[in-house]
Amino acid sequence: MRFPPRATRLGAAAALLSALLVGGTVSATAADAAARSVGSVCYGDLPPQAYDTLKLIEQGGPFPYSQDGVVFQNREHVLPSRSTGYYHEYTVITPGSPTRGARRIVTGEQYREDYYTADHYATFDLVDYGC
Repeated sequence: MRFPPRATRLGAAAALLSALLVGGTVSATAADAAARSVGSVCYGDLPPQAYDTLKLIEQGGPFPYSQDGVVFQNREHVLPSRSTGYYHEYTVITPGSPTRGARRIVTGEQYREDYYTADHYATFDLVDYGC
């Protein structure tokens, strides 16, 4: 099962290229370091429950947990630094877990990116819909 991409997925690399093409400047910051620390995962390699979550996000819910869709604060500073309200988090159900578990999809609004974490925000992978 394959869902259509949410939109054209631009990431940090596209933003960097854009800045360079229009003569902007690029500086090395903690946000840049964070962006480099994010990995990537092929859409086809996500766990089956992540597909369910992505489909619910596309449909606008209903979501299984009241916390789904809340603003993700990025307190760990693993994702690129953005303004408050940019990121939102959604639960990826963990079979057999009596709680929400550690798996999440975190979405970014401007570039419409999706990040997957299996370890409750310690690491993130940008979902690659092209592989």
